[in-house]
Amino acid sequence: MGAAVLAAGVAALLSVAAQAASSQAPLPPPDPTAKNLSPYRIQLRAFDACLVTQSRLMGTTREAVHSACSCYAKGTVGSMTKAELQAFRDTGYFDDSTRAKALGFIDSCRLRRPI
Repeated sequence: MGAAVLAAGVAALLSVAAQAASSQAPLPPPDPTAKNLSPYRIQLRAFDACLVTQSRLMGTTREAVHSACSCYAKGTVGSMTKAELQAFRDTGYFDDSTRAKALGFIDSCRLRRPI
């Protein structure tokens, strides 16, 4: 189950990055496992996806990006409005306004932009 959640989180993060790079890219299908997630669980998904993505982008270990990914996940999800949280639950990925916030936290937490 944990691997499935991690895979879904990574897929969502990569899909968001791909869509941000090309506004004409089709959106991924909704993720039914996101339907009832608490903000904490959304934060965990963002954190897990960050660990995988950033360790690959930076060519380092997950442990090396742990603190920065924690900063990113807490900041991004903590800044989401109720509407943005619901949009995530409906789709399983960040909407446009949350993506903008996420990019700001990628920068402020000293991570690499995946786009």
